[in-house]
Amino acid sequence: MTSRRTPDTPAAKPAVRSTVTRKTAAPVGGHPVGAKERRAMIAERAYLRAERRGFAPGREAEDWLAAEAEIDSLLRAARAGSPQ
Repeated sequence: MTSRRTPDTPAAKPAVRSTVTRKTAAPVGGHPVGAKERRAMIAERAYLRAERRGFAPGREAEDWLAAEAEIDSLLRAARAGSPQ
């Protein structure tokens, strides 16, 4: 027997929700930064952090979280119009 979704059955919620939406992202270079651009910026910053430490394994999550904090801080400053 197969279960079917009816109009009364709620849709499954996504496992992970983004904290930044396209509407709330800060403008950089005259255009708003979307979720994909933000993620790419974080990935690049995390890569550069890993490169500086010689790509030693075991600190990938630390690199990502630090990069995320740096990028989010930059985006908040840009949204507020603060000088960099």
